[in-house]
Amino acid sequence: MSTQRYSVTPHPIETILAWVKSGEIAIPEIQRPFVWDATKVRNLLDSLYRGYPVGYLITWRNPTVKLKDGSLSAGKRILIDGQQRITALMAALLGREVITKDYDTVRIRIAFHPVEERFEVSNPAIAKNPAWIEDISVLFSPEADLIDLTEDYVAKNPGADRKTIGKALQRLGKIVNNHVGVIELAEDLDIETVTEIFIRVNSAGVELSQADFAMSKIAVNEKYGGNLLRKAIDYFCHLAVAPEFASKIEKSDLEFAKSEFWPAMRWLKDVNDDLYDPTYADMLRVAFTFEFGRGRLQDLVALLSGRNFETKQYEEAIAEESFAKLKSGILAFINRTHFDRLTMILRSAGFVTGDLITSRNAVNFAYILYLRGRREGVPADELERLVRRWYVMSILTGRYTGNPETTFDYDIRQIDAQGITQYVETVIENELPPTFWTGMLPQLMETSSAQSPYFIAYLAAQARLGDKGFLSTNITVRDLLLNRGDKHHIFPRKYLQKQGLSRGRYNQIANFVMAQSEINIAIGDKPPEVYFKEIAEQVNGGPKRYGGITDPEILRQNFEENCLPTSLLDGQVPDYETFLAERRRLMSLRIKRWFEVLG
Repeated sequence: MSTQRYSVTPHPIETILAWVKSGEIAIPEIQRPFVWDATKVRNLLDSLYRGYPVGYLITWRNPTVKLKDGSLSAGKRILIDGQQRITALMAALLGREVITKDYDTVRIRIAFHPVEERFEVSNPAIAKNPAWIEDISVLFSPEADLIDLTEDYVAKNPGADRKTIGKALQRLGKIVNNHVGVIELAEDLDIETVTEIFIRVNSAGVELSQADFAMSKIAVNEKYGGNLLRKAIDYFCHLAVAPEFASKIEKSDLEFAKSEFWPAMRWLKDVNDDLYDPTYADMLRVAFTFEFGRGRLQDLVALLSGRNFETKQYEEAIAEESFAKLKSGILAFINRTHFDRLTMILRSAGFVTGDLITSRNAVNFAYILYLRGRREGVPADELERLVRRWYVMSILTGRYTGNPETTFDYDIRQIDAQGITQYVETVIENELPPTFWTGMLPQLMETSSAQSPYFIAYLAAQARLGDKGFLSTNITVRDLLLNRGDKHHIFPRKYLQKQGLSRGRYNQIANFVMAQSEINIAIGDKPPEVYFKEIAEQVNGGPKRYGGITDPEILRQNFEENCLPTSLLDGQVPDYETFLAERRRLMSLRIKRWFEVLG
């Protein structure tokens, strides 16, 4: 018979709100920002007023920590499920402001009609109507007097019955006495179990990641600057997407603006670059793996709690050291020189737009590799070469898909054991042998996904090698990528549709080239044997129909850069499947040449 790993205790809402105000229960950003709309807050208040159940809250107490003097300190409760309900109650009853997912600070005012015993979201019309109490938080203020509130209401509404109004307001005031069940999970449960419990009981099925737990640990720690560290992570991620948010930080969060984090990140206010917009999970993963030499975020959660992996105990000294190391990692992450150098390395490899960054974890480990190499004094040009080649290898092999944490952990430990240069070169040699380019890669390129890493790599290769767009004289693939040029079907889509081919066949990546829109339009739905013949005529004195190339040798070079069989110029148009197989081979060799150029 299994042991019950939780306790269930009913508590008045008033008590729970008092715990939140005192810090006994911490409400970190563990699931998501406050995302309820005001009508859901209204419905919650209505349910409480009518005595309906509003679900359970789930808390998980931080482990008891051994202090430096040898004494023990019981951890705070962390709210695992129920954040939105508690935040809604704090907002509606106590008048607290909430921060939305867009970092806007708002007040949610719920109005009450004591005659009709009805709740509504307050609005200008309600505010002008004396039949409504515009904001119910006035009833829950420490200075509130039920008799005075009743008399005031009756004075404004002469036809109202004093006794009826008094009873309604009294009933409303007592909703804080309603009980809510609090499920407290055993403090020795591991994070994976708590995550599974959350997913099972949360009807919305919201994913709860290790990064969420790490952020919760950071947010609730006041002793070692967790709150400011949490803000630094959140604010950097938001600024990367919305630089204009900087003015709001400087005006509304003076404490943070005076911290050491703000000068380190305010450079983002002048940057509009979406090549790499990290999430808080990305920042935590990079900072943790770089500083701690570990890849599993569950280890970060344990270390921030003070876990000693050898004794299995929790010690304050370990928590203090872990917060200091994480802070150092975050400061390294947000350093402008570091961040700019990473994006420069990616661009120098040909990944010139955010659309070409499809593997976030590959970028994350590239950043870790850069930071470790910089710390270890690897020469700048050598480090850039290693990071470029590692990143390309990672996306071509899908190294960080599936179970990235395990691979992160393995790679960083091997780097510690073997050294960066040796490990990187050894892995690349093993993962990308000569047969990869001629055997495996052409097979992998049999896909219709324009977001496949192989097509992304091909486009980056063309951008890095300076290839011209299909039939373009001066416009490069890089230009087309930066200006959202067209992906042109070499064998036109409608032409193939008429032959009965499905979307998955006519949208094969080997059937795409980057082209200027006017060239794409000029070709239209013409059969390939028709327009390739006209292209050949164009460079032999015929009319210019497609772009400005009139020299046969320049055309031949354009075909080679775009991995098109030059036999097409001689009027030899193979069947579609034969063409795809040959083009995949040529595209693979183009990617191979690119990789060689990178190092």
